[in-house]
Amino acid sequence: MQPFIPGSLAIVVVMSTVLILFRSPPTNHTDVADVDEAGDTRGRGFWNEEDWSIFESKVSWALGQGLDTLSVGAAMAQIGRSFVGTAYVPGTLEVEGPESLVINFRGLDCVTFVENVFAMSRFVRAAGAGTLLGDRKSAEDFYESILSEHRYRNGQVNGYASRLHYFSDWVGDNHRRGLVRDISRELHGIVDTEAVDFMSTHTDAYAQLVDISNISLIKGTEERLSAADRVYIPEDRIDGVVQEIHDGDIIAATSALAGLDVAHTGLALWIDETLHLLHAPLVGEAVQISETSLAERINKIEGQDGIIIARPQDEPPRETTSAREE
Repeated sequence: MQPFIPGSLAIVVVMSTVLILFRSPPTNHTDVADVDEAGDTRGRGFWNEEDWSIFESKVSWALGQGLDTLSVGAAMAQIGRSFVGTAYVPGTLEVEGPESLVINFRGLDCVTFVENVFAMSRFVRAAGAGTLLGDRKSAEDFYESILSEHRYRNGQVNGYASRLHYFSDWVGDNHRRGLVRDISRELHGIVDTEAVDFMSTHTDAYAQLVDISNISLIKGTEERLSAADRVYIPEDRIDGVVQEIHDGDIIAATSALAGLDVAHTGLALWIDETLHLLHAPLVGEAVQISETSLAERINKIEGQDGIIIARPQDEPPRETTSAREE
């Protein structure tokens, strides 16, 4: 559990956390970009042996537990719990070179934890997942295609600005494509009128923003998000809606820091009739289940002032085709 940090110190910690996420050195593996037969360049993931081993083990376990028969949200809650204890590692997506799909199950931050659990759950629920797991290349390709759908605008790796850096943008893009349903408005949330501009006003914290063209594209995203009706549940109303939140719902803790929409993410998890947060926090340094309830946790952290709730959507069985054959 992240401890209560009073007053202005909370803002300092939030700011430091954001800067740590993007100033951390790249991971020690290199992601690659391939050119397909048509000559188009797409970001491809590089899998080392440990990543594959973790993936194969977790998918095999999930299939053995019958998680493929559950809703995607219920599967996410169980697969998410299997990651408890995995190291918190910031900045794993900030690699050198052209934008490419990062594959890393060894160390997770709050967003990559959500993305990978979501993608793994969808992989497990796909028709023929068990058979596909026996063909490593095809399994890797298929997982990459799912992960890209969550992480990038329209599911396409198309440069740095195509990544959904702002999590309210992540929720909106995944909602638009039917992968999640933002239920914050349904639960009588309110509109967040604060401008979004953190990245463009802190360019020194983002290595890729030395490129002026990236700054321009990011500013375009910020202007769109600032003009949109971003809806959230204020912290003093969370207790009133918890009974409407399901296991595996994606929880985004909204930020009190100027210019930043979301400060933290995780998954909803019910334990003994209390709603907790399953997440990868900086404080604690590992994936964990919050000691207090979700509402108590948000209310105690001055850098967070509410939540956005995105419900993963079940989908028709998906063909387990190779991403590189699409």
